Amino acid sequence: MVPSFRKFIGMVFLVVFVVAYAFTAMVIGDMTLQQSSHLLRFAYFAVAGLLWVVPAGAIIWWMEKGGKNRT
Repeated sequence: MVPSFRKFIGMVFLVVFVVAYAFTAMVIGDMTLQQSSHLLRFAYFAVAGLLWVVPAGAIIWWMEKGGKNRT
């Protein structure tokens, strides 16, 4: 696959993933933690707010994997 096309596909997928992840995390947190303590809600949103980095890193790794010349 051409590196520029791979980066374009990865960028589109990354944006869609982050938006979908944020929406899903907000809905789950709001629906399940309505009556919980503020500390528990803070902990959930802190973990959920950092957890997206792992799959995003995998997407970025895939985008960059084909970009280097192999000689």
